Amino acid sequence: MIQGKVHRYGSDVDTDVIIPARYLNTTDPEELAAHCMEDIDKGFTSRVSPGDVIVAEDNFGCGSSREHAPIAIKASGISCVIANSFARIFYRNSLNIGLPILECSDAVRAIRDGDEVEIDLARGLITDLRSGETFGAKAFPDFAIELINDGGLVEYTKKLIKQRESGSL
Repeated sequence: MIQGKVHRYGSDVDTDVIIPARYLNTTDPEELAAHCMEDIDKGFTSRVSPGDVIVAEDNFGCGSSREHAPIAIKASGISCVIANSFARIFYRNSLNIGLPILECSDAVRAIRDGDEVEIDLARGLITDLRSGETFGAKAFPDFAIELINDGGLVEYTKKLIKQRESGSL
């Protein structure tokens, strides 16, 4: 279960806004997190608490294919991104690094900046704790929940290899 405060954005939030290109000389998640969203929202990093959620409109994560963008978001403390739609490469990169993302237009229409939300990834439920409304998104299959909980594709794969080597898989 995920629970956090909402940070709200509009459409076409691109990877250059999520993590400006001038900071791409590092892959250190903490350094990337320190500059996350600074070109669109200067105070973002000072307001984010671990577990918080981004809610955005259309085409979130458009732009370049760099993994730096979802890494910066996750390392900043954001636990999930909800949007009407995502750029496909951003969607894939997010899952690869263990950042859950959900498409749910009803939630995007209703949830406001600063609302507190609760998210059940396994059931695909998003609850706005301010209004009490619950919205349905597509639930993640068990293996995807496991991948997210393991911290992404690399850690998930390492775990599977270790299980296979030990004979427990």
